[in-house]
Amino acid sequence: MNRKLTTVVVDDERLARKALISLIAEMPEIELAGEADCVDAAVALINKVQPDIIFLDIQMPGQSGFDLPEKINSNAKIIFVTAFDEYALRAFEINALDYLMKPVSLPRLKASISRLYEEHEPPSAKKPLSYDDRLFLLFTTHYIFLKVDSIIYINSSGDYSEVHLTDSRHGLTNKTMQEWEERLPEKCFCRIHRSVIINMDFVVKVDEWFNNAFRVHLKGVEEPFVMSRRYASIIKNRMG
Repeated sequence: MNRKLTTVVVDDERLARKALISLIAEMPEIELAGEADCVDAAVALINKVQPDIIFLDIQMPGQSGFDLPEKINSNAKIIFVTAFDEYALRAFEINALDYLMKPVSLPRLKASISRLYEEHEPPSAKKPLSYDDRLFLLFTTHYIFLKVDSIIYINSSGDYSEVHLTDSRHGLTNKTMQEWEERLPEKCFCRIHRSVIINMDFVVKVDEWFNNAFRVHLKGVEEPFVMSRRYASIIKNRMG
């Protein structure tokens, strides 16, 4: 994607709009197409200018930012911009591109926009990961540099996935289980269920369970995972 992206800023606070617009002005790849101070004004503006991106506040008088998507006829990506972190999960549920916390910094804004460009990359551009790689990704409400070798396991969460790390953190990401399976190093990670991928380095033991199933015990994880005999044979082959 080489063309300039157009955007609309929706926020009832004038100073908040101006602060974000000033950051957008520092990004030559984005062009401001308009601003609005409420949902009704935003609907009219968005349907008219058809922007690529909508920067959207959540808490506004009358109607909230969550009321906007169903009122517009647009394929624009929505980036929520709010002072509250408790709406992150709901934002992901409506397929928001990102969730920014006020006050927004320029590096954080650039990271958010880079995700839009990533979505238009061919699959070959998303190269396989090495065990010692670091991955820059959205982790619930914030971007982090995630060390691949710090992942204990990943479980599915609807259209998203939840990553559990060695430092006891866990966070929702917008990557699917299929993408994780395709990109994580095959020698180190294994899918043991359609909804669980584990790091083989953290396997303590595998024991038999009911109905020809097995349990996988991971270091630092209290409850074992149950897997079928088919997946057990895959682990056995991986572990030699």
